Amino acid sequence: MKDLICFNHLQADDIYEIFSIADDIRSGKYNGVLTGKSVVLFFPASSIRTRVTFEKGIALLGGQSILFPSDALDKKEDLRDVCGYLDNWADLVVMRHKDMQVVEKFAQYAHVPVINAMTECSHPCEILSDLYALSKIRKQFLKDEYLFCGTAGNIGLTWKEASQVLGFHLSQCCGAGYEMEDVKVYYDIQTAVRGKDIVCTDSLPADALQDFKACQITRAVMELANKNAVLNPCPPFYRGEEVSDDVISSEYFVGYALKKHLLPVQQAVMIWCCGR
Repeated sequence: MKDLICFNHLQADDIYEIFSIADDIRSGKYNGVLTGKSVVLFFPASSIRTRVTFEKGIALLGGQSILFPSDALDKKEDLRDVCGYLDNWADLVVMRHKDMQVVEKFAQYAHVPVINAMTECSHPCEILSDLYALSKIRKQFLKDEYLFCGTAGNIGLTWKEASQVLGFHLSQCCGAGYEMEDVKVYYDIQTAVRGKDIVCTDSLPADALQDFKACQITRAVMELANKNAVLNPCPPFYRGEEVSDDVISSEYFVGYALKKHLLPVQQAVMIWCCGR
């Protein structure tokens, strides 16, 4: 039994084990593995893809999901006491909360596995799913050159952790003042994209749009990347901001197809956390 709180808490072997479980799930194994088990979910109303795939994944594995809004954890009650009661009934907890400290404290006090489904500084399940999906379409996905376009937020920081754990090369394109530490940084996209194979983005805060004008991914920009390069923007993406409309309509965009793997990967994460 184990938690998944940050990507860099994983070893490479853990990641490949999760990928192997996802393969097995796609082959029809693990049916009913959560039968009789209850998974407590904390999600904000705005969550779409992550919530849908966790809830559907739990149901397909035979489990029961019990949903609360994330702000249920912001009331006066001490988290030690919340966990003390939930331990009576929950077999697993999946949390999406902006404050990483809330997730960490919950994992500290709970006696069941806790999965971080996103905080302001970390999104491990999302990047695990992207890497699993890329491994299915890129023969040497860890030898590809990765470019992340965006701020030093939860997506960028988790891509950075993934590159450190798995050893692939990651660069960043951003406006001045949004750099991640210990990552090669470019400030204009036409320079940044050359020699790259995998281009990833994150949506931009409204007050950062002006600072990222030289970083937008367009079809013309993708034509400067390596042959067979792909664009994988993290949803929700916004046409006309970090990406152009024409690049989303192009052959470079693989986002919809890649995200179908959220379902088996998040199922695999739950099984892995519960000790298979």
